[in-house]
Amino acid sequence: QVQLVESGGGLVQAGDSLRLSCSASGRTFSRPTTGWFRQAPGKEREFVGCISWSGNSTLYADSAKGRFTLSRDNAKDTVYLQMSSLKSDDTAIYYCAQAPTGLEYLAVLYDFWGQGTQVTVSS
Repeated sequence: QVQLVESGGGLVQAGDSLRLSCSASGRTFSRPTTGWFRQAPGKEREFVGCISWSGNSTLYADSAKGRFTLSRDNAKDTVYLQMSSLKSDDTAIYYCAQAPTGLEYLAVLYDFWGQGTQVTVSS
C-alpha cells in the first residue's frame, strides 16, 4: 500500500553537495517515520537518519550528523536528504524506507523500501 521512489543521486566530487528525494504514495499516514539508509559495495546496509511525519523530530547517524539534513514536504509527499561536504566514504546506494514506529535506526523495523539511488563521490 506504500510505494517509495528515490531520486537525486549522481556522480560528484569530494566537498560537493547533493539533495536526495524520497517520493511516497499510498497510505503514508500509517507510516509515521521515514528513514534513509545506505549500502556501499561489500559493506552492510547502514543507517543514515530518519525523520518523523511532522518533520519536527530527526535522528542522525554519527557519520551524517553536521553534514546531512533531513526535511520533508508533506504536500508533495516527499522527504529530502540534503548532503553537504561529501567525501568518498559517502559513496553508496541510498535507500529511503518507512516504519510504522517512532524514530528508529534498525533497518529490520522498516517495512517499506524504495529501490535506491546511487551516490558516487570522487576526489
